[in-house]
Amino acid sequence: MQINIQAKGIELNQEVKDYLNKKITHLEKFTLGSMEEAVVNAELSKTTNHHKKGEIFKAEANISFGTNKFFAVSEKEDVFKAIDAIKEDLERKIIQSKSRTNALFIRGARSVKKMMKGLSARNPFTSKY
Repeated sequence: MQINIQAKGIELNQEVKDYLNKKITHLEKFTLGSMEEAVVNAELSKTTNHHKKGEIFKAEANISFGTNKFFAVSEKEDVFKAIDAIKEDLERKIIQSKSRTNALFIRGARSVKKMMKGLSARNPFTSKY
């Protein structure tokens, strides 16, 4: 897994880098089925909105592997909380996508099996009878 980290408006120390690497490499187990290596582009920045007081940190992450691309953004008062939020969001999106893909595959396989048995006259490639 290749991780690219950028910081805008803040100084990126080793503690934050290690924490981000630890959280992002946790997602590697969900990308193991892909033939290509996963590429993660993470950006940490400090935002200043006039509606919010204090330091607000923004964390963004893009992860791409194979043909899949996922994006997460989080704004929190602590940089570590923002990193946790994007990790949870990316994990949820990857799991949801995998379960959707598996469900479509199983549904198509059932249709082909019925057609092979002669129980259905439906053509699985055109979805017509």
